[in-house]
Amino acid sequence: MTDLSIIIVNWNVKKLLEASLTSIFANKDGLNIEVFVSDNASSDGSQAMVTEKFPQVKLIANKENLGFTKANNLAIEQSQGKYVLILNPDTEVLPGALTTMVKFMEEHADCGALGPRLLNADQSLQHSCRTFPTLETQLYTTLFLDGLLPKNRLFGKHMMTWWQHDDVRDVDQIMGAAMLIRKEILEKIGAFDENIIFWYDEVDLCYRIKKAGWKIFFTPQAQIVHYQGKSFKQWKDLKTSLRGAYLWRKSRNYFFRKHYGKWQVPVLMIMDLAQFAIIFWLLYFIVKLMGSLLP
Repeated sequence: MTDLSIIIVNWNVKKLLEASLTSIFANKDGLNIEVFVSDNASSDGSQAMVTEKFPQVKLIANKENLGFTKANNLAIEQSQGKYVLILNPDTEVLPGALTTMVKFMEEHADCGALGPRLLNADQSLQHSCRTFPTLETQLYTTLFLDGLLPKNRLFGKHMMTWWQHDDVRDVDQIMGAAMLIRKEILEKIGAFDENIIFWYDEVDLCYRIKKAGWKIFFTPQAQIVHYQGKSFKQWKDLKTSLRGAYLWRKSRNYFFRKHYGKWQVPVLMIMDLAQFAIIFWLLYFIVKLMGSLLP
């Protein structure tokens, strides 16, 4: 039986993908693995590179950009591993990471999903665990308290920015850049919700995993470098912040409606309006202040 199925969704990040695949095969450490690349119609030669340099990889050549959730689900359906590792193309697997993660799952029968310690390109910590979002945490975001006081356990609890990710811990959600999941769970509760385009896809999956009675753990013993957002920045529709803000709120509202109830969405929209008002007031105050300082 295949120990581990690794799934990478790629779109126009050929060099990063090549580095990621190289790191995987250099650090599989005796594991029986299969690797899928679900390519979303890249135009940068990614598919040719995979075919030429990594013939052992199972390439799924999508005819159009299906997005993250659909492209992952295509590979998940074909995977044969006991465990499935969802991995971004802008990651590099460090020595021992794969075997450490598989061993952890083997030793913790109640663990449904596992996240490794993610590192930035300079090897600094990348915060990758969250609590599930609630109206309370959204209020802190609306008032910018989570950003102003990130080390505060109350205001920073959603992003968990007060925690240095230095111990094994049961958490609500882990970042989708590197997420190890038991295949049997995906077969029972389903894979990614294809109604979600961006952002809340892993939040929704983690929520369903926990709801099904499984735990989600983080372990610092396994480390993976994540060049955050390199693939995501390719999306032309997200080059404008307004478009990105709209899609983020759309995904957030869908998650709240699905899991918490329709009544919470109007509350979120009121919070959004309040945040826009705060931003407008701050900009107005700054302009007025600058105007008073000019001769």
